[in-house]
Amino acid sequence: MTPKSIFLAAFFLCAAFGISLAQSPVGTWKTIDDETGEAKSHVEIYEQDGKMYGKVVKFLRASADPDAVCSDCKGAKKNQKIMGMVIVEALEPYKDYWQDGTILDPETGKEDGCSIWFAQEGNSDELSVRGKHWTGLYRTQTWYRVQ
Repeated sequence: MTPKSIFLAAFFLCAAFGISLAQSPVGTWKTIDDETGEAKSHVEIYEQDGKMYGKVVKFLRASADPDAVCSDCKGAKKNQKIMGMVIVEALEPYKDYWQDGTILDPETGKEDGCSIWFAQEGNSDELSVRGKHWTGLYRTQTWYRVQ
């Protein structure tokens, strides 16, 4: 192989790898408060055993208590610290989005079904996050990629 062909092969391999990473929600996302429109927290989305999960890694409000607990949560998460808590669980890939997981609102302790997708085709910096109650009512937020 010539140096030029090695360079071209490496270039295309890196480009293909970069494209595949761009299509993944893995990374850190800024959440926005529905009521105030203010930046609220950073959630790290990560993959484990082929499913997506998300945990709170940073509070963005100056007034946020870093030792706050989820007093309204049920089960094992009751009275656990919100910082580091997994709030998005077990999202499975389906076509061009992830579904059949759950999302927890630590402020209310409510857990709903969840699906996520990129807000705009070709833009992997905005993530639509939908929590869906069993009644069919839902709320969709847009999260913004931090890294």
